[in-house]
Amino acid sequence: MSDTQRAAEILREHRASIDRLDAILVYTLAERFKHTQSVGKLKAEHALPPSDPTRESRQIERLEALARDADLDPEFAKKFLNFIISEVIRHHEKLQK
Repeated sequence: MSDTQRAAEILREHRASIDRLDAILVYTLAERFKHTQSVGKLKAEHALPPSDPTRESRQIERLEALARDADLDPEFAKKFLNFIISEVIRHHEKLQK
C-alpha cells in the first residue's frame, strides 16, 4: 500500500468517526431540547421567567471547566453553550405568549 493510499484510508477512518460523533451530537441536542421544552412549559404554566441568569452563568462556568478538563478551548465551549441557551430562552419566550 502506498503512502497516499494509507493516508486516504486513515482519512476515511477519521471521517467515519466524525460522522458517528456528529450523529451523537444531534441526538444529544435533541434530547436536551426535549427537556428544556418541558422546563419551558412548566415555567409558562407557573408564570416563571423564561431566563434564569444565575443558572446560566453557573452552567457556563461548569462547561468551561469541563472543556478545560477535556482539552477543548473553553472560549469555544462558552460560545457553544451561549448559543444553546439563547435558543432555549427563545423557545421559552414563545411558550409564554
